[in-house]
Amino acid sequence: MTVVTVEHSTAPGVLDLVRQGDEFGLSLYPPESYYALDASELDRDDVELHVARHDGHAIGIAALVDAGDDTGELKRMFVDPTARGRGAARALLDSIETAARARGIRVLRLETGPKQPEAIALYTSHGYEPIDAFGPYVGDPSSLCFAKSLS
Repeated sequence: MTVVTVEHSTAPGVLDLVRQGDEFGLSLYPPESYYALDASELDRDDVELHVARHDGHAIGIAALVDAGDDTGELKRMFVDPTARGRGAARALLDSIETAARARGIRVLRLETGPKQPEAIALYTSHGYEPIDAFGPYVGDPSSLCFAKSLS
């Protein structure tokens, strides 16, 4: 069974998933189009790191960034390729949305890329709709942005 908890970036297995996520993202997109939070940013007060574990092993991560204005952003969503297909991504997304609602976040936004059809399918099946690029993603053709109302 997959269990999702809020953890610190130094928890067992987390930094390995961060590294894997970086390697995956940079294999698809140029560095100037790769917008992941740095590992050092995962423990900021406005960031909540969610970790999916199966039998105690970290298999996925996702971060909620609270913008402080009733919006939030999903960042760093990554599931170990060997653990995909077991529901970890959906569990992480559910956990992030629950946490966002608890923080008073009414709209959750995210950015992904056109070379990640599985991610796009996950987000759209979870109720996320395409929106215009926002923040650092404006003008980057490698960025696709989505949002979901949580209210």
